[in-house]
Amino acid sequence: MVKALRALAICGAVSAALVACSKSEAPPSADKVSADAAFQKKLQEQLLDAKPGSVIDIPAGSYHLTSGLTLRANGVTIRGAGMDKTILSFKDQVAGPEGMLVYASNFTIEGLTIEDSKGDGLKINDGDNITIRKVKVQWTGGSKVTNGAYGIYPVKTRNVLIEDCVAIAASDAGIYVGQSNGVVVRRSRAEQNVAGIEIENTVNADVYDNVATNNTGGILVFNMPNLSQPGHSTRVFKNKVDKNNLGNFAARGTAVASVPAGSGIVINSNSKVEIFDNDVTDNQTANVIISSYHSTGYFTEKGVASNYDPYPKAIYVYGNRFKGGGDSPDGLDLKALKIAMYGLSGHLPDVLWDGYVDTKLLVKGQLPAEQRICIQNDAEVLNADGPNKYKNPSKDSAPFRCELAKLPAVSITQLAAQS
Repeated sequence: MVKALRALAICGAVSAALVACSKSEAPPSADKVSADAAFQKKLQEQLLDAKPGSVIDIPAGSYHLTSGLTLRANGVTIRGAGMDKTILSFKDQVAGPEGMLVYASNFTIEGLTIEDSKGDGLKINDGDNITIRKVKVQWTGGSKVTNGAYGIYPVKTRNVLIEDCVAIAASDAGIYVGQSNGVVVRRSRAEQNVAGIEIENTVNADVYDNVATNNTGGILVFNMPNLSQPGHSTRVFKNKVDKNNLGNFAARGTAVASVPAGSGIVINSNSKVEIFDNDVTDNQTANVIISSYHSTGYFTEKGVASNYDPYPKAIYVYGNRFKGGGDSPDGLDLKALKIAMYGLSGHLPDVLWDGYVDTKLLVKGQLPAEQRICIQNDAEVLNADGPNKYKNPSKDSAPFRCELAKLPAVSITQLAAQS
């Protein structure tokens, strides 16, 4: 179902004497090019020479870089003068796949913007105690498939804090944490991405006090096959997930290419996920989607590890505030489903489940109590009956009126130091 579930600004002339607003940006002066080259060389040297305890201060200014930056030393802080004051532009990047690539632990980056990188904006690979604070990653030309896949991208990391950040126009996920353990994403904003915030194959994550708006999908909690670990135990709470109706512009074949426009919060093949105390509004396919990897259209037994579990289990949705949504689902199958079940002027309910379930575990038609999908607060649920190609969908919400044990808050080193 996640598959089925799946400006030009025109300037008016002010007068004949004025130049059209679509004129291209003037090329930088020779002095600016020279200054940027000198800045880039110095910054690269600072990163190369960094040692534990080093603080690299980047002053206010807009700097155009032609190659990606790499840090391999532990215990380093990179600090700009402010998110909107220190800007590293990679628009003219000719070398390196990322804007900034970090292989390090005990790493902090704060107070700057990375924009228009050739590939991912900020990637941190395999480190402990990572803090990303007041960092913006964006592509300034709008939402395009040619943009980098990921904005803020820690992967195979532990003890990760992402706070007060912004991610705009990534062609996969704006803020993405993958194959990690112990993660907090808070007070951040994601917009104009395919996936606003994505937690994938990660254990113990708290995602709260964020805004996800005008993405294809607002907040995603995914579990994909053939990665280093399965994910579980994610809490998504106190977020504003509003109007995520942007057309999907992901590259073909990527997991998020199957996410339908109009998806608020999407859980795919993950387990032990809590969604509570969120404001989820006006997402045109559904405010919450719960689905199996079978619905992506990519599932095949061949090439998938035998221990991979494609089914969502132990999903608990309660105490949310839903409004609007479901009125214009993406994809012909879902449009037909909506009309058949709710009429032309109706809308799909707040929670849409694809209907795939691990039948081997069923006892009298139900999963064991601790593995059920539980939906509270009278939120309506539609079982779309994906396994039978939506032939027998069900509006019966009674099977979902249950409770699960609540997950504990995530504890990471950075938060412990603040208390």
